[in-house]
Amino acid sequence: MYKSLLVLIGLVLCIGSLQAQQSSLDQLLQSIAANNKTLVAYRSHIDGESWQYKSKNKLPDPQASAYYLPFGEHNTGDYTEFEISQQFEFPTVYAARDNWIDEQEKRLEYEYQKLRQAVLLKAQKLGLELIYLQKQRQLVQERVNQSKKVNDQIQTLFDKGQTGILDRNKARIIWLDQQFALEELDTRENSIKQELQSLNGGNEVNLQMSTYPNTIEIPVSDSLWNERLNRDAQIALLEQQKKVAQQKLKVERNLLLPDITAGYNYQGVSGSNYSGFYGGISIPLWSGRSNVKVAKAQVDYYDQYQSELMTSFKGTFISQIQRYQMLLNKFREYERAMNGLNSEMLLQKSYELGEISFMDYYREVSFYREAENRMLEIEKEIQQLRAELLKHQL
Repeated sequence: MYKSLLVLIGLVLCIGSLQAQQSSLDQLLQSIAANNKTLVAYRSHIDGESWQYKSKNKLPDPQASAYYLPFGEHNTGDYTEFEISQQFEFPTVYAARDNWIDEQEKRLEYEYQKLRQAVLLKAQKLGLELIYLQKQRQLVQERVNQSKKVNDQIQTLFDKGQTGILDRNKARIIWLDQQFALEELDTRENSIKQELQSLNGGNEVNLQMSTYPNTIEIPVSDSLWNERLNRDAQIALLEQQKKVAQQKLKVERNLLLPDITAGYNYQGVSGSNYSGFYGGISIPLWSGRSNVKVAKAQVDYYDQYQSELMTSFKGTFISQIQRYQMLLNKFREYERAMNGLNSEMLLQKSYELGEISFMDYYREVSFYREAENRMLEIEKEIQQLRAELLKHQL
């Protein structure tokens, strides 16, 4: 009963730790999404572009003019004339252009989402790199302690004349190498924190984790690709760019319709006057034909461009899935193989008991450490590749 209770408590603590780490990374991404200066600036850019588009669909200012003609040779009274007029495009132009503005605003939003996903993916990969360094630090710190212990033992044997200077020097170099590796980890960690702080708008970042918050599993490739088609901002932007081009073509075709002018006119001379309304239309014989051809070419371009990029995206996605599966299989093999290797602790005990020589100990330890390092690198690459495959969820 007590054993089951302990297991349950352990599971609860483990789950709580993973949730806290997941929360820490999520909070980091949320903070960067809110504070990143590039994203904040681009949001202001969207507002400015939106107002600029809307300004293109306004009526031109009305025009007023007046004439007073007192000079010249005439028997009648002085001539006066007053006129106010308003010119506007064919009504369907405004509706088409309004739809074009809507599509442009959607395009700007997708561009923002694309930029946001890129910024958050970079931040997430830096966070995963930081976790990798924390895991590496745990190993290196243990190696520093073990190397110091062996170095002290070798030094004692050397002082007693029981071992040679070569073994003493090698033991000291191994210890120094591990201390240097620890210092390198500090430098890399500080560099990553500086990058994260820059991404966070200059605000300090505190992210202390030693294990990855996510599993290394991903959904089946077909369902993942379908999910990306529906949620990836870069793919949505491609489709939206084509919609903008198609709506622009509709605007240009409507611009071939005549402009309309309406107004009021007053004329007066010798106590008599005339007033009334007038209207006119333009005759679009030549203007706008080339613009329609340009807009049609843009639609054709985005058709081809979208098709080409989607083919490229799918190819990259398949390559990433294949590499992910290869790395995952390799990682599983490393896990199984590492369970059968002698740990450094066992090797050190064998050395202390005189069962193996220092050279055998050093050779086996070096092999084991290289395997540990490679296993951590594979795990990090899997986590970062997983982040790329799930970028659309950011």
